[in-house]
Amino acid sequence: MPKRMRFTIWRPLATAAAGALLAAFLSPATAQADPRESRPVHSYENAIREAVWVDTGLDHDRDGRNDRVAVDIVRPREAAAQGRKVPVIMDASPYYSCCGRGNESQKKTYDASGNVVQMPLFYDNYFVPRGYAVVGVDLAGTNRSDGCVDVGGRSDILSAKAVVDWLNGRAKAYTTRTGTTKATAAWTNGRTGMIGKSWDGTIANGVAATGVEGLKTIVPISAISSWYDYYFQQGAPLYDSGPDWLSNYVDSPDARAKCGAVQQMLVDGAPRTGDWTPLWSERDYVKDARKVRASVFLIHGMQDLNVRMKHVGQWWDALATNGVERKIWLSQTGHVDPFDFRRAEWVDTLHRWFDHELLGYDNGIDREPMADIERHPDQWVTSKVWPPRGTDTTTLRPAKGTQAGVGTLGLRKGKGTETFTDDPQHSETDWAAHIDRPTPDKAGFVTKPLTRDLRLSGPSEVTVTATPTTSTAHLSAVLVDLGPDTIRDYATSGEGITTLTDRTCWGVSTTGDSACFRETKAKTADVDYTVVSRGWADLGNYASDLKGEPLTPGKAYTITLDLAATDHVVPAGHRLALIVAGTDKDLIDPPSTTPTLTLDLARTKARLPLVGGAQAFARATAGSVAAAPEATPLDGLTAPRTIHRIPEGGQ
Repeated sequence: MPKRMRFTIWRPLATAAAGALLAAFLSPATAQADPRESRPVHSYENAIREAVWVDTGLDHDRDGRNDRVAVDIVRPREAAAQGRKVPVIMDASPYYSCCGRGNESQKKTYDASGNVVQMPLFYDNYFVPRGYAVVGVDLAGTNRSDGCVDVGGRSDILSAKAVVDWLNGRAKAYTTRTGTTKATAAWTNGRTGMIGKSWDGTIANGVAATGVEGLKTIVPISAISSWYDYYFQQGAPLYDSGPDWLSNYVDSPDARAKCGAVQQMLVDGAPRTGDWTPLWSERDYVKDARKVRASVFLIHGMQDLNVRMKHVGQWWDALATNGVERKIWLSQTGHVDPFDFRRAEWVDTLHRWFDHELLGYDNGIDREPMADIERHPDQWVTSKVWPPRGTDTTTLRPAKGTQAGVGTLGLRKGKGTETFTDDPQHSETDWAAHIDRPTPDKAGFVTKPLTRDLRLSGPSEVTVTATPTTSTAHLSAVLVDLGPDTIRDYATSGEGITTLTDRTCWGVSTTGDSACFRETKAKTADVDYTVVSRGWADLGNYASDLKGEPLTPGKAYTITLDLAATDHVVPAGHRLALIVAGTDKDLIDPPSTTPTLTLDLARTKARLPLVGGAQAFARATAGSVAAAPEATPLDGLTAPRTIHRIPEGGQ
């Protein structure tokens, strides 16, 4: 179980000077000895806008000089005039020029002097008037920065870390990209918070995992914790391309001309076999969670099929093991920013989080529940700790039913076998829709209708013993809540939201940078079932997650599939299903052969994180009777879209 959230509150010394410092962040009418909220008392229109180029200490593009990354800064002029130092909110991104940020794909714009006019998103509009500096870093190899994009490797992480070092007086920066005039960060106290969605949030995770001093908090949204798990899961390929494609997608024209060697390194280091290589070790932040000094406020969509929930479970557990201060929001959406699914609450919570972590205000956010969870569209519950106390890993066993491939799921060990044939044209939606009928492409196991609610909270595991007929085989394991519900439609382009035409404003606008953004609302669908959690593996990785090997047809192999973390309540009257099948269309790639697999049910099991453990499951299924098979297919969302996904900041 994760340790309870512990906050170390930064408090100024009880001196007259410190008291004046705190009071300066507030208007005279609201100044008090123990402030609880930063106020918008600084001019955004007159804020200082400047650019510096930070020396990363690397020459990744091999042009004979150290790479410099462009850093655009917006900070309050009043604080600078009074000699007051301010904290920093930093977003390091590869998307500021190629693709845009946020739901409206905003890009940086500049004035004739090269200073930023529009900084994407609302952070600068909202937080600069409240006494923060907002810093937008062009990741190495993108926009106005030198270097090469290496997709989560040393260049990505160390180029962003160098900015934190510069903010704390440990690195060099210059007023131009190639000049010799140095720039200092005397205007900041060095206390930095990193934020960002997707690749941006991934950089925050990676920089935190270096243990850099001065980074006080990170807010990773839909972020990657290990790049191997973005491209593969236990040897099964999740996409038909590797990090070289992604690097080329965001590289600046200058980087494309210089970074051929880095591109080739990405090709050579990430073979499509799915084997673990040193390239993946360099891009695994989970292994370095012990170095994290920053607190972590993590936000993720439980139906994110781009940066999948596996990234949450392994990162959260590693942070918990190392006693890192944590907070989490879990939505029903796909790859969506909280600004677009819970806007007012998000801005307020983020404001209080940064006030607490960067200004040291005792505003009580450390005493609030650790987790906010979206149980139904726009309906949220809280959990004091996450997963909640009383959550226990419970072993459920599949058993044969009265029809082939339509079995039961319970506490007693089953026996016998079930057989299915991989069909790469079918997905989890096809399997779930026909859960109560024999089909050749899956084996399904279902509980009796529940008499009480049953809550899953955390990651699951499914251990499978399977005998293939060919030398290659991929496996999928899926947990499904069978029963009617209204859920966010995460399978369509908005991934659970609809963007409207009306705008709301969050901060102060200027002619070149509006603080007003298009509103959204939940996009919902009525369904007969909900996919709760998923996991995949190449059966050839049975002996090791790090390396696969050919299978011997007719030989039984045992492998444990990791299923993504979730928090889901299966209501009374619904049923819980486990599906074991082959290729999950458009979520993993098929193997080179088309195997038939035979499951040994006595050696197959699911280990689920149930609140209340085995006793809760026994109570929820006591006195219930098996449901009659459905005569017609169940309705669900459309199948996952066939697209080339990238960890992008926009929709």
